[in-house]
Amino acid sequence: MTRETITTDKVAKPVGPFSAGVRRDGFTFLSGQVAQDPATGQLVGEDAAAQAEQVLTNLTSVVEAAGKTLDDVIRVGVYLTDMADFAAVNSVYARFFTAPYPARTAIAVAALPLGAAVEMDAIVG
Repeated sequence: MTRETITTDKVAKPVGPFSAGVRRDGFTFLSGQVAQDPATGQLVGEDAAAQAEQVLTNLTSVVEAAGKTLDDVIRVGVYLTDMADFAAVNSVYARFFTAPYPARTAIAVAALPLGAAVEMDAIVG
């Protein structure tokens, strides 16, 4: 079985040796996205809510490049450098996803790439 790489010019190029997404056996696994501006690769957003908006816009672009929609997302991983941002990120998240919501994990981490406050990855069915 081969894996198919998912790419799009609607997100910044990866900052390391990984793909934006990989499809195999009917599932697409999306690498973590931070709030990078697709044109410049620079981190955008003054706070976690603004960053979450860009993160979810980036994830949406990769999902669409895979030929799917956010309704096809079955799991999301949320990584926060400060759990005090949980409610703010949730409010943004709720604007992108509809019920029934994907399964989700929210994890506090010490740091994220580029000094981001939030990162998200996903699995698409």
